[in-house]
Amino acid sequence: MKKILITGGAGFIGSNLSLYLVDKGYKITVLDNLSEQIHGNDPDISSPLYNSIKDKVNFINGTVTSASDWADAIADNEVIIHLAAETGTGQSMYQIRQYTEVNIGGTALLLDHLTNQKNSVKKVIIASSRAIYGEGKYYSAEIGNVYPGHRSDDNMKEKRFEITYTGVTYPLKLVATDEESKIHPSSVYGITKQNQEQMIMLVCKSLGIAGVSFRYQNVYGPGQSLSNPYTGILSIFSTLILNKKPINIFEDGKESRDFVFIDDVVRATTLGIENENANGEIFNVGTGVATSVLEVAEALVANYAIEVPIQITGNYRLGDIRHNYADISKIKKLLGFTPSIGFNDGLTRFTDWVKQQKIGQSRYEESIKEMKEKGLMK
Repeated sequence: MKKILITGGAGFIGSNLSLYLVDKGYKITVLDNLSEQIHGNDPDISSPLYNSIKDKVNFINGTVTSASDWADAIADNEVIIHLAAETGTGQSMYQIRQYTEVNIGGTALLLDHLTNQKNSVKKVIIASSRAIYGEGKYYSAEIGNVYPGHRSDDNMKEKRFEITYTGVTYPLKLVATDEESKIHPSSVYGITKQNQEQMIMLVCKSLGIAGVSFRYQNVYGPGQSLSNPYTGILSIFSTLILNKKPINIFEDGKESRDFVFIDDVVRATTLGIENENANGEIFNVGTGVATSVLEVAEALVANYAIEVPIQITGNYRLGDIRHNYADISKIKKLLGFTPSIGFNDGLTRFTDWVKQQKIGQSRYEESIKEMKEKGLMK
């Protein structure tokens, strides 16, 4: 299978994956609408990601919300890697129609085409997300594994940020979230990714097409958008630091995520194309290591050698989770994937790249103002 369609192929993950696959000899088609939030108002000038691929792939400037664009893009491709999506967790809580139309509606159009139109597609890979899990997996010495629900606004107001669970006396222990863990997203974005994954895995199986889902953790690395204030904590913090502005740390800074380097995500996704063991399976893609937000902020300040205030404000966003990191034993066993780049190494590669970029004004304050106006940030 040498002909591949990548939706969102001009984005951060998509452009890196496109270039990697082109180098391996694949013929790549990219469908991307060059969203201004990611690519700026003149992509030919303002988007390094788009410029890195535009002459190396068959590029279609279109949208996954258009059935005719899907038809043009699918054509005679044999593999579809569906990355195109709206991706901001906080933003999804007030742009609900947009997130639903793009993420769920776009996926529905893809599957409608595969079901009702002649095509050559043999495999579909969907970019799912750790967001579908909501809060991570915890262990209670009293009752075993538990999956806590959303944290209450009352607890958050009182700065009681850690997870509690009804009927449990002793503190819960955070453990790695495996693919069999409970799915209970805490944001509209997470709900849309859950729907995308379920639709792909169900319909593709009925059509005799191999479906594969990758639940990506927090992906970072060179090429990440430095102008998008809604997603990518390393980019958001970097832009603040280089503008010599204080970093606003939500909650108490101890909330944690699993940060996985872009090169490892590209390798894992390529294994999904090439390894038949991936067919019909769902995989976490991460490092299996939890890193706190405060650790990220402190490491970035040290790497840039620019002293800015790190303000632990106690602010919080409705829909944010406390902790989540991946159990990656399944992808290791079935696909032979092991992450090769640890956080310290990856952070150095990222900050070295950022230092070479032209840094615009931070739009972070604008995004915070929006969330406060919508009542989503306290």
